[in-house]
Amino acid sequence: MKKYDAIVIGGGPAGSTVGALLAEKGRSVVILEKSKFPRYHVGESLMPFCYFTFDRLGMVEKLNERAYTKKNSVQFVTSDGEMSAPFYFFQHLDHPAATTWQVQRSEFDELMLDNARSKGAEVREETQVVDFLYEGEKVVGVIAEDKSGSRFEVRASITADASGRDSLFQSKKRWRKRDPKLNKIAIWTLYKGAKRDPGLDEGATTVAYLKDRGWFWNIPMKDDIVSSGIVAERDYLYQDTRDPKAIFEREIEKNVWIKDHLSCGEQFGEYWVTGDYSYRSEHCADDGIVLTGDAFAFLDPVFSSGVFLALKSGEMAADAMDAALKAGDPSASRFIDYGEQLCSAIETMRSLVYAFYDNDFSFGKLIRNHAELRGTLTDCLIGDLVGKDFGPLMAAIGEITELPEPLSHGGPLVRASA
Repeated sequence: MKKYDAIVIGGGPAGSTVGALLAEKGRSVVILEKSKFPRYHVGESLMPFCYFTFDRLGMVEKLNERAYTKKNSVQFVTSDGEMSAPFYFFQHLDHPAATTWQVQRSEFDELMLDNARSKGAEVREETQVVDFLYEGEKVVGVIAEDKSGSRFEVRASITADASGRDSLFQSKKRWRKRDPKLNKIAIWTLYKGAKRDPGLDEGATTVAYLKDRGWFWNIPMKDDIVSSGIVAERDYLYQDTRDPKAIFEREIEKNVWIKDHLSCGEQFGEYWVTGDYSYRSEHCADDGIVLTGDAFAFLDPVFSSGVFLALKSGEMAADAMDAALKAGDPSASRFIDYGEQLCSAIETMRSLVYAFYDNDFSFGKLIRNHAELRGTLTDCLIGDLVGKDFGPLMAAIGEITELPEPLSHGGPLVRASA
């Protein structure tokens, strides 16, 4: 087997971003993806600031050609159907990024992976990484298994783990640390022909509250399909049954807006369930390897930050990996800035998520108290998170609800000998 400059584990949004950008810089890159694309994945709603990574990747025109549903805003609805004023992105951001997309992830992820291919990354689908190769404590490659069950070694100067929620390296090292309070589960499915709001609001992501319990997402996509899901505490959702279909249908009755919008639609396909999804790795890097996207951390689905953080962390990781390759130094210390910037962005969103789940908090109350901060709040909702001071916004939120203590972990594992 030839040795590569970089191995990327996983071909989702984070992995395809790392692979595309490194290949564009002239690096020899191989992406090892366990599945055969296209394949189903949740997480269809994109934040506006995804645009800037897409632009760098040369993806904007390709996305526009797909006729995905245009997303102009996020809106919040109470359990009795009262709707807040939508957060229209174009009122805050005079840029093409103010209009983003609701995507079918199977198609979108394949488009991203094909983009990495077109830039020169070698892609091997149906190839699962099962272990890592070491020299001392430094990762120098992986052991992979193809669809026939044959195992082989792949070596590289540096590796990116973009294996998504499998979090391969994190799992091997037992680095996963769950968020102390965000112990929710999600149940979701798809509808055909559900009701859509008119005009600019047709493609809006809607967050619909269940009084004191949790919330629904409603994401309108192309082909008259809507993704609908519920997020709440495990004990509440499983109070009388573990049948996801029965739970979902029970909870629809508890939000007027959701009941109205889904009543004319037809559910199809599976009911998917995931739980305990809020976590962050103890470290973002070790010697010879960096963690990116969901392989490093996942926060919460409420503000659609998952794909944005995958793209942004993939972009940041690719730049840090290229700098490490130039320096001939793939040690964990090369990823100190990467870890600090990424954890800072996540902490900003984490404070918003904690506030969202406090029954005494509402965005309406926040803006009534501090109208001057509406723009700063919208910065968070669009993903303008890196390198900005959110101190005044956090202080204002702290007047209404208790903010979480920032998590201390997430930096690279820099050993004393380094």
